[in-house]
Amino acid sequence: MDARPHPYLDKLKRQLADGEVSRRDFLRTSTLLGLSAAAAYGFAGKVTGQGASRPAQAAMPRGGNLRIGMRIKEIATPHTFDWVEKSNITRQVVEYLTRTGHDNVTRPHLLESWEASEDLKTWTLHVRKGVSWHSGRPFTADDVIWNFEHVLDPETGSSVLGLMKGYLLEEYETDRKDDSGKAIVSTRLWDANAIEKVDDFTVRLNAKSPQLAVPEHLFHYPFGMLDQEEGGSFGVGSNGTGPFELTEHQIGIKSVLKARGDYWGDGPYLDSLQFLDLGDDASAYMGALASRQVDGIAGADVSQIDVLGRLPHLEKYEAATAETAVARVKVDQKPFDDPRVRNALKLAIDQEKTLKLALRGLGLVAEHHHVCKIHPEYAELPYKTRDIEKAKALLAEAGYPDGFETEISCPSDPAWQPAAVQAMADQWKDAGIRVKINVMPGAQFWDVWDKVPFGYTIWYHRPLGVMVLGLGYRSGVPWNESGFANEEFDRLLAQAEGTLDVDKRRAIMADIEKIMQEDGPIVQPFWRSVFTFMDKRVKGFRMHPTNYIFGADLALES
Repeated sequence: MDARPHPYLDKLKRQLADGEVSRRDFLRTSTLLGLSAAAAYGFAGKVTGQGASRPAQAAMPRGGNLRIGMRIKEIATPHTFDWVEKSNITRQVVEYLTRTGHDNVTRPHLLESWEASEDLKTWTLHVRKGVSWHSGRPFTADDVIWNFEHVLDPETGSSVLGLMKGYLLEEYETDRKDDSGKAIVSTRLWDANAIEKVDDFTVRLNAKSPQLAVPEHLFHYPFGMLDQEEGGSFGVGSNGTGPFELTEHQIGIKSVLKARGDYWGDGPYLDSLQFLDLGDDASAYMGALASRQVDGIAGADVSQIDVLGRLPHLEKYEAATAETAVARVKVDQKPFDDPRVRNALKLAIDQEKTLKLALRGLGLVAEHHHVCKIHPEYAELPYKTRDIEKAKALLAEAGYPDGFETEISCPSDPAWQPAAVQAMADQWKDAGIRVKINVMPGAQFWDVWDKVPFGYTIWYHRPLGVMVLGLGYRSGVPWNESGFANEEFDRLLAQAEGTLDVDKRRAIMADIEKIMQEDGPIVQPFWRSVFTFMDKRVKGFRMHPTNYIFGADLALES
């Protein structure tokens, strides 16, 4: 395939000029189709009068040890990560093929560029030349292909499978049987040539169906490029292409990364980067920042805003985001196997009140379908308001005229999560739903988050609504913690993923959102604004909507 611009780009440019698409939608779609971010911002600037969002960077100071407060977890298998904090350690060593920036625009990273065919079924990925592993071996197409095959192997258990199942994989019946004697279904590449090596620096994806978001899938945080010679494992001294090497890692204590002088990209400016675990207690992080035992924290809680905001040596950073948490049920377990019960749980809460109680209103109300207003394909539906009488009627129809008792599990950290669960539990009482709250230490909760019948799970920001729906609700994927399986949902999701026109994709999304509201497994009261605090000596930091930290961008004034 040649490197001609995607033919839809001309239409996108006309639509922007005619006011038919927003600047945001133009930037997102045009860069996904292979237009460089510089060219996309340049064209949008001429049309709208708005330039690129990032100012020119001043000269960065060099040297120093930057210390950031953050929970330190097990990091042995990056392709199965389920927590962003884990990736904030490994991403300093292992890198990604693309990088979705603070502006939600996706740019090449370990790739130099990509092209998509007109039908969005063929994606040609050009691997950046001149990049080497720390060991000195060149980074090539073979490394890319091994990583694809590893994350898409169902035995690995990577959530990347949820993103790519619709276009690179097929289901098949294995020789194994479940307890009822039914054949166990697994997945495999839909075609032997689905992932094709063109040459040493070119990989081609030959998909079975159209897909727009491939470049953003490549930046999903469990999809770092691991050294195939290490078999998918990671630890102190592991190989990578990134600006740092990991020299120390103690779960629950600290992680230490030393800067390398042979990095292929810009930076690093620091001598070292340390992540320090200060526990579950938010006050410990406040005390460490106040006394300058740390130079920043990976993410702040709403309970910390007032205190930290008064400290003159700190700078607050904030980002608009689609981060949320959902009260999700296992749809194969009573009483949650009845969609009327799931609907009653939604109808019994007041989203705005829950947002105020848990986050002091710092966010947006949600609509129980896990698509945010900041997602380009968001479709506005009639608002689902609290209706206790309707909730009671649905429960009676489902065989629970007196309501029912149940238990919900949630992590103790950060504090806004148990606060949100308590607010919902108090409201569920009015409909006869009596919920006991099992608040668990974070480490304990994340061992069982996808196993408990009723749980409260944080979901980080994704730049597209179809991404989080594919990760969390597509049938049979690793992060589908509820066991939700709806054939019409799966069909519409695959259709939306391959639809270029934003308005047409939004129309499909309206039907998906309705399915989630009526049949879906979640109660979702709000979207959360994300923010943190850094010492003013820290330079180059910006709040990423997914809470990612990029050590190569950071510097420390002496």
